[in-house]
Amino acid sequence: MKLIADTHAHTLASGHAYNTIKEMAAAAKARGLQTLALTEHAPKMPGTCGLFYFQNLDVVPREMEGIQLLMGAEVNIMDSDGNIDLPEKTCREMDIVVASLHTPCYDRTHTPQENINAYVAAMKKPYINVIGHPDDSRFPFDYEILVKTAKETGTLLEVNNSSMRPASSRVGSRENILIMLDLCKQYDVPVTTGSDAHVDADAGNFSNIREVFEYCNFPEGLVVTKDFEMLKPYLNLYKSL
Repeated sequence: MKLIADTHAHTLASGHAYNTIKEMAAAAKARGLQTLALTEHAPKMPGTCGLFYFQNLDVVPREMEGIQLLMGAEVNIMDSDGNIDLPEKTCREMDIVVASLHTPCYDRTHTPQENINAYVAAMKKPYINVIGHPDDSRFPFDYEILVKTAKETGTLLEVNNSSMRPASSRVGSRENILIMLDLCKQYDVPVTTGSDAHVDADAGNFSNIREVFEYCNFPEGLVVTKDFEMLKPYLNLYKSL
């Protein structure tokens, strides 16, 4: 299938990524994308940008190098209550918000029940659009609850290309993504595609995602990044929040 949008990527503003906004946009254009979301790590991630960065995103042009840009954040889910590290007002004003569990910000000693509680509470926030890389065995949880809650709340679940790299620190990602995709097929729950690029060479790189979609015969109609009109209703940019 032709994928036209990447809903998760980073620039050097995130601290451990390596390219500018223009360089990432140009790379996405070269891969044939129409839309690129730049979702910098939120403030509790070591080395990233601060609150003012996200409060000032309105100055960034939303078209660059022939690419439509979505400017947002990858917020950190901080605890089992689903608290995140950006204010609600700031999140509501961004085009897109991805919420993820990261080891520097979320304790790996949490139980599976606490982990799913964290995801569920985050998904109930209407300004959170995507759950980022829900595929890491270091944070075990019940995938059926995740998928059902995504359907109830209108939250997109991400298939993350970077998670499935051989060198990825996210354990068991491909196997977990396949479990999630099978449940998404069962419950008719849409997914999004994120490169999680930290360098321009990976912007719009969906090689691992395409492999798992083909492997499990995932329906094109459940992939919102195939058509921007399918993606639009899930974005804060087009929601009435």
